Amino acid sequence: MSTQLLKWAYEELADAGVASPRADAEVLLAHALGVDRGELRRLVVLGREVPDDAAGTFSGLVSRRAAREPLQHLTGVAAFRHLELAVGPGVFVPRPETEEVAQVAIDEAAKVVGERESAVVVDLCTGTGAIALAVATEVPGTRVHAVELDKDAHAWAERNVDAVSAAVAGVEAVATPQAAAERVVRLVKGDARTALYGIDGLADVVVSNPPYVPSDAVPVDPEVAEHDPAVALYGLGPDGLEVPRGITDAAARLLRPGGLYVMEHAEVQAEAARAMVAAARDADGLPAFGAPETRKDLTGRPRMVVARRRASPGPRIVKDCCA
Repeated sequence: MSTQLLKWAYEELADAGVASPRADAEVLLAHALGVDRGELRRLVVLGREVPDDAAGTFSGLVSRRAAREPLQHLTGVAAFRHLELAVGPGVFVPRPETEEVAQVAIDEAAKVVGERESAVVVDLCTGTGAIALAVATEVPGTRVHAVELDKDAHAWAERNVDAVSAAVAGVEAVATPQAAAERVVRLVKGDARTALYGIDGLADVVVSNPPYVPSDAVPVDPEVAEHDPAVALYGLGPDGLEVPRGITDAAARLLRPGGLYVMEHAEVQAEAARAMVAAARDADGLPAFGAPETRKDLTGRPRMVVARRRASPGPRIVKDCCA
């Protein structure tokens, strides 16, 4: 029975244009049964029957997925590196390609911790908290600050920070887990362009996956265009980089000399993103960053700009011309 159900679901999803119909069918049936995919495959091999209630739930989930509702909204979770994050309407679903952006931040944080025993990392426009939580859990010794302005996204980030904090502390997640476990990430509700003035010049890493899609470049996939919040997609301005420019200025303010900035962007924005970072100025009107470079994501596409904060000039010594 489970084999027939999976075959039906696969055909329904394939006909609807879903990119990964077989995998999605398995994930949804496993979710309906309350098991993981490995256990589902074992049940299929054994020819186990699917209970009527689970079959009904599965049928409804397949119909919703065929209507191009995001898979992660149906299951309530999204995988990001080693984490399983709560997601749903109102927050951008983290993508696998962003894992490489997180990797750059993780590598730099680990290097700094190795040299100085601690590192300060800032994640601007954190969304679900994915990058911030990946850094915090993979690099002991980091102090991670995450900023999110949108109230719905902030609520999802708070839920994930609380759950991961409780898991790290080995306690059961409760309504107020911070009473039993110190949060692994300091989550701030505010504008990423102006938040965290208290740590100006102290951050070792600033990482961001900000909104960067131009207003007239509506995503093709219905899962993105119809379900990801517009505030997390569109970066404003004709090139989509108005918000990223503000994020870049914030990174220049927050980073210590030599600190690393990494920001995700669209594949077609590589040159514009480098120019944006090169144009950023410090308080003295001098270039804030060294030469920016473009790096690729896991699929080999140019998807992030990386640059180091320049050192500010020392105090100017003015000699008396008439001495």
